[in-house]
Amino acid sequence: MNIIKLDAIGSTNTYLKEILTHSNLENFTVVVTENQFQGKGQRGSVWVDEKGSSLTFSVLVKDLLSSPEYVLDLNILVALSVQQSLIKMLNLPFNIKWPNDILSYNKKIGGILIENIIKATGETLSVVGIGINVNQEDFSHLPQATSLYKACGHKIDKDELMYGIIDMLTSYCDKYRVEGSDFIWEEYKRNLYRINVPSTFELPSGERFMGIIVGVTRYGLLEVKKEDDSVELFEIKQLKLLY
Repeated sequence: MNIIKLDAIGSTNTYLKEILTHSNLENFTVVVTENQFQGKGQRGSVWVDEKGSSLTFSVLVKDLLSSPEYVLDLNILVALSVQQSLIKMLNLPFNIKWPNDILSYNKKIGGILIENIIKATGETLSVVGIGINVNQEDFSHLPQATSLYKACGHKIDKDELMYGIIDMLTSYCDKYRVEGSDFIWEEYKRNLYRINVPSTFELPSGERFMGIIVGVTRYGLLEVKKEDDSVELFEIKQLKLLY
């Protein structure tokens, strides 16, 4: 496994993408840093990295997706890899909040950002960025966030955690190549935060309503059953789950 360790970098995703413009890297090449100061999350949000306390890395996944239309499969696969590796390492409950945030006891502990490069040959190269709050202690300014330290009560070895995630990711990728995507979508649904539980949602207009998450489509749309028993589909940014 090729691992590139950096003391500080704006974004591990950006750095890895730049290398790919002039180098042919091996599958599962990793870029990891102690300090990422320009990290981004889903929908352009900024990922705040406390120097030395977070695990922030990017990993190259290639030769997996037969077509760009299957990019959502990788999002689901990565979310499961992170969640399941955390459960295996710490024996604590973790959930996936749609689309791919990782939660611990109802608070966000990590996020994923995947950027895809479609080559002229049709090959899809995926740069998978993963950020996890590991040893942070103070979240007074972020009441809906937490860390592994806060969840388990002791400091975590970040290298051990990273290797565990990469091992889990490679295992999921191997299984995906053999079995296809059905198993990951079924597993994702089982581990989805607040699945089949009455919840409060907020629309961009500020209007709130009660509903129940009943699933996610293969296009990444959230399926919400409303009080009149109708099921409505929502894209990211069309809906906020209040928790």
